[in-house]
Amino acid sequence: EVQLVESGGGLVQPGGSLRLSCATSGFTFSTYAMNWVRQAPGKGLEWVSGINYAGDEPHYVDSTKGRFTISRDNAESTVYLSMNNLTPEDTAVYVCKCVLNMKGWGRVSYWGQGTQVTVSS
Repeated sequence: EVQLVESGGGLVQPGGSLRLSCATSGFTFSTYAMNWVRQAPGKGLEWVSGINYAGDEPHYVDSTKGRFTISRDNAESTVYLSMNNLTPEDTAVYVCKCVLNMKGWGRVSYWGQGTQVTVSS
């Protein structure tokens, strides 16, 4: 069974930092890209960041470049999102996502349950 479990969210003041984790199981983590998406209150899903299977090609949405860093530990099957200089606009539920090649099903998306990040003074 594929599982993605996020942790690390919370309440932080503007300018603060958080580090999110997404622990995975049930698939060969080291062979798949991983992504973080977020959903702010009253808004749709927004892709935030992604990283390739090897961990050497990170990508970010423009609004997070220079502030967020995605990384992964293939030995621990975990992907991280380090967030610095947070602003109220970063307030959202952050969700870990992957797309797996499933025999007989093709490409299937898996999502975690999300972790709340609230940036407020």
